[in-house]
Amino acid sequence: MANSLKIKRIYEEPAPDDGTRILVDRLWPRGVKKERAALDGWWKVVAPSPELRKWFAHDPEKFEEFRVLYTAELDENPEAAKYREKINSMLKGGNVTLLYGAKDPEHNHAIVLAEWLMH
Repeated sequence: MANSLKIKRIYEEPAPDDGTRILVDRLWPRGVKKERAALDGWWKVVAPSPELRKWFAHDPEKFEEFRVLYTAELDENPEAAKYREKINSMLKGGNVTLLYGAKDPEHNHAIVLAEWLMH
């Protein structure tokens, strides 16, 4: 079975099939102790800009426009391209789980980031 890129709220318990666990938020999630997070990395550089994050404010009505704007930010960020290469290399060794703090599992930046990384 092929390894996969998954997304998961950081507030969920770590699981063995998570594989490599990477936080993809710019800010540390409230109430999460570093030990409990069981992180293998924290990729702040691929998170949405503070301005975009504040504009979106996790409003489902804005999600499609957010997807376009955030994808453009990633495309214009030379650092982000390095993470696309990194994720492909990491997937050769097992599953990778992108962790986020947002409450909405259907309208968050980790969904957009996972799509962008695998494109």
